[in-house]
Order: sequence, then C-alpha cells, then structure tokens
Amino acid sequence: MKKHEVPQDQADSLQGQRKAMYAVDEDGHYGVTPSNGWEAEALVLDQAIEQFASLSNDARQRVEQGMSSPLEYHMYRKRMDVTVLAQSTGFFKWQVRRHLLPAIFSALSESKKRRYCEALGLSLAELGQMPTEPAQ
Repeated sequence: MKKHEVPQDQADSLQGQRKAMYAVDEDGHYGVTPSNGWEAEALVLDQAIEQFASLSNDARQRVEQGMSSPLEYHMYRKRMDVTVLAQSTGFFKWQVRRHLLPAIFSALSESKKRRYCEALGLSLAELGQMPTEPAQ
C-alpha cells in the first residue's frame, strides 16, 4: 500500500487513537504511517465482538444448567477460544476442552486453576463462579 492510500476512516474501535501501518513512500521505501482506522477492519472487529458476546451468553446458560464449568464463560468473555486459552496456559487443547466439564474443573488443582487465572486476568474466586450480572 502506498503512503497516500493508508485508510483514514475514523474507526470507532480506535477511540480517537492512531495505529501504525507500513506503507511505501514516494521513494519506494517502506515506512510507518499513522492511520486512524479502516471501515472494513472496524466492521470485522464489531462482528467478532458480537460473536464472542453470543458465545459467552450461550456458555452462561450451559453453566447455569450444570452442563459446563465457569471456565467456558470466562474464556469467551475474555475473547478467547480453546486454542488461544491453551496457548496462553500451556495446556493442550484437549485438556482445556476437558476442563470445561464441571466435574473435571472442580477437581483441578489450585496450581492448574492459577494458570487459568493468569491467562484470563481473574482471581481464583472469580474463576470458580459466574458474575451475578450478565456482561453487556
């Protein structure tokens, strides 16, 4: 992309901030050019956020029905999936999926739960329970 083609669409997701993008200048050299957003990028980001909100609401229902552990809800609320959570904790994906089962999750050692806490930015108490209010 050429420097003068860098999008400047005032994306709401950047909240007035700017981000660096690489572009080619007049001399054909790559350099950093500031951008305040791109409409297509903002649209895709909004759709992804909506998808994670839907997944977390579905997970909340499964947790309330005793079909899943609170870990599933927290994973989606933090905009992660099984792959990202596994990479963040050092567990295998099959282990993370297994830990989504309520009986398995409740039997996890404190050290394993702390790995999830660190990856999700939660305390042990928060990890083991659902928030009283659904997240917006």
